[in-house]
Amino acid sequence: MSRETGAMHEPRSFAYSLSQREDGWAWCVYDEDGITVADGAHASRAAAQAAVERMLCAGAAFSEEAA
Repeated sequence: MSRETGAMHEPRSFAYSLSQREDGWAWCVYDEDGITVADGAHASRAAAQAAVERMLCAGAAFSEEAA
């Protein structure tokens, strides 16, 4: 009996940074290689954090689809 083996994909890992600026908050999301995959700026820290969380959730969903 043969068994097919499909390519297994590990979930991608991301890191992020939040930086206070004179006009609000900047954020960046980085992949495992340190490449910026998304960035932006918002007037409030809460809005910047929410944007990061949306990006991280979208990245997790993308990783699951690729598997």
